[in-house]
Amino acid sequence: MNGGLDQPLSEEVIHLTRGPSGLGFNIVGGTDQQYISNDSGIFVSRIKENGAAALDGRLQEGDKILTVNGKELTNMLHNHAVELFRTAGNQVSLKVQHRLLPQNGPSSHRGDGEPGGIPLAMILVPGLALTVAAVWAILRYRQRA
Repeated sequence: MNGGLDQPLSEEVIHLTRGPSGLGFNIVGGTDQQYISNDSGIFVSRIKENGAAALDGRLQEGDKILTVNGKELTNMLHNHAVELFRTAGNQVSLKVQHRLLPQNGPSSHRGDGEPGGIPLAMILVPGLALTVAAVWAILRYRQRA
């Protein structure tokens, strides 16, 4: 899969009130640092715990932000998008595009000093679960033999 173009999408408008730590999320992307191949959009790379976005609960890591207070983020440099968020005021309206399946953006990009990409736990937890299931199956087989 190419990281996003074939995945089902849904759009939503989310209104956030800026808190003590801002809007509570980090972004990646832009025309100067594409996060997903052939898509220069702005994406949520991290939701900060107890921030405005986390408390609202609708914005998710990997969501593409289409507009901020009605201003489109199409063909925007990363730094211009960051500045738009910083100057958006206390009441911020975001039009976002949710991905209904996990996206496969590159893990080497960083947005606003935060790591992007797939969290390590998303790789380790399924692997651990498979290992536990395999050990359990082997032990059950040996008990019956």
